[in-house]
Amino acid sequence: MRMARLGLCIASLSILGGPTLAQGKPLPPPASDAMPPTELAISLKDGKPVCEPNELRLPADTNVALTIASTADAPVVLTMGEQFENGRVLHHDGDLGHVMSEKGFTVKQNGRGTLRLRTMGAGTYEYACTSTRNQSAPTKGKLVLTPPAG
Repeated sequence: MRMARLGLCIASLSILGGPTLAQGKPLPPPASDAMPPTELAISLKDGKPVCEPNELRLPADTNVALTIASTADAPVVLTMGEQFENGRVLHHDGDLGHVMSEKGFTVKQNGRGTLRLRTMGAGTYEYACTSTRNQSAPTKGKLVLTPPAG
C-alpha cells in the first residue's frame, strides 16, 4: 500500500514537472558579463504610440536591462520579433505583462517596468509599439544588435 502511494506521488510529480521542463532549451552563456542599462520611452501623439529611441542599439547575445517608461494614457504593446520568445526574457517587473503569444509585452497606461533579457544574435530587427486602441497603426523602429565589445 505504501509503495503504491509512493509510486503515485512520483508519477504526479513527474506530470507536474513536465511543463516546467518543456519551456525550452537553456540559453548558452552570454557573450559578455556586462548588463548595460537602456531606457525605452513610450508616449502617444495623435492617438498613435511613439517609442524613443527609434533606433534601439543593444549588444548581441548579452544580458541587458531595458527600462520602459510610458506616458501614454492607453496600454501599449511592445514587440521585437523573436526577442521575447524561447526563454530570452530573464525577468520582468513593474507595469509590464507578457502577452500570451510570447511575441510582446503590454505596458500599462502611464506604466513603468524593467525587462531583463538575453538579446538575440547580431543583426538589425524591427520592433514596434502598438496602441491597444488602434492596432492597425503601429509605430515601427529598428532594434540593432551589435557584437559586444570584447
